[in-house]
Amino acid sequence: MVMDMGRDAEQGVVELVYQPVLGDFTGALRERNRVRRRGWMRNWTVGLAVFAFVLRAALSVAGREKPDWFLLIWLPVAAVLLLLTPRLQARAFLKLAARNGTYRATVTDAGLTVTTDNSTTSVKWAAQPRYRETKDAFFTYADDKNASCFTLLPKRGLANPADADRLREILDRNLTRA
Repeated sequence: MVMDMGRDAEQGVVELVYQPVLGDFTGALRERNRVRRRGWMRNWTVGLAVFAFVLRAALSVAGREKPDWFLLIWLPVAAVLLLLTPRLQARAFLKLAARNGTYRATVTDAGLTVTTDNSTTSVKWAAQPRYRETKDAFFTYADDKNASCFTLLPKRGLANPADADRLREILDRNLTRA
């Protein structure tokens, strides 16, 4: 496919070419937790586990209670697992994405199309009507309560830095910033 970049720039087309990396998926999952309604629950659960551990440990050290080894061992383990979950999920996503080779994303006012060595996916903006931006990437999300679907658009995949502004304009025109 031959594209006239002057004509495409006027029509609001932005293209990205990239290989996914672990940071793409950790960023997407981190931002997803900020977008989704239950994302705050994980943070509170970690905080409660740490608080319960500190309280139980303090009471045990002070001699006011007999040490409950089950809680003293499993509360920190649970907190660490909750903190590591996004990174573990990101590694699983990366393993799946690496099989597809190079990603080519085309973003227009109609939606976005992601083509890999093995597949092509088109998403209209109604399917993922929200987005977030970080210093490294743009992420589009579905609007269900768990933000179950997302698309990542890393800024390193842009041909030149000015394309980030054009991409932001397209997203602002068609999506809601979450």
